[in-house]
Amino acid sequence: MKPIMLVFMGGQGSGKGTFAHKLLEKNDYNYIEMGAILRQLPETSELRKKIMGGELAKDEELFPIISEYITTNKNIILDGYPRTIGQAKWLIDNFSDKFEIKVVFLNISEEKMIAHIKKRIAEGGNRADDADENAVHKRIESFKTITMPAIELLKNENRVQFIDVHLPSDDIDTNFNYILEKMK
Repeated sequence: MKPIMLVFMGGQGSGKGTFAHKLLEKNDYNYIEMGAILRQLPETSELRKKIMGGELAKDEELFPIISEYITTNKNIILDGYPRTIGQAKWLIDNFSDKFEIKVVFLNISEEKMIAHIKKRIAEGGNRADDADENAVHKRIESFKTITMPAIELLKNENRVQFIDVHLPSDDIDTNFNYILEKMK
């Protein structure tokens, strides 16, 4: 039996990290958060400067980075990757034979994305890219124009189990239980 690669996708503030961490409390997964990996790059890194300004990194810049973190003998949660059609194709082409890939799309409105980001800031979140309103809007626009086509590709990919989750509530525990139910 192949290990599971669980791919959390959704716009900024959709809860990818929150729900991934809740799942980690109950299961043994290798957690790979692409945004955190990129934010840990040296401040002088051109790649870090680009992503902190709300831009997406080029696919070719990310393939070697993500490859370093994927181990094929353990269940994995991917948070924030893939974001482009090229990354989605690369992931499927390189890992669908090694993993049972499940994509969980946290499908929320732009208004909810913004509200969740503002809540994250109010609760003491220290992400610099959240505090910059222009960067937030740039990230949301990138999600709509670049990541949504990748999500559509994955939705129609026969080597992937695609789970479209419209979160029913603003309550984290209710939503988490709903996600678990949809993943069965």
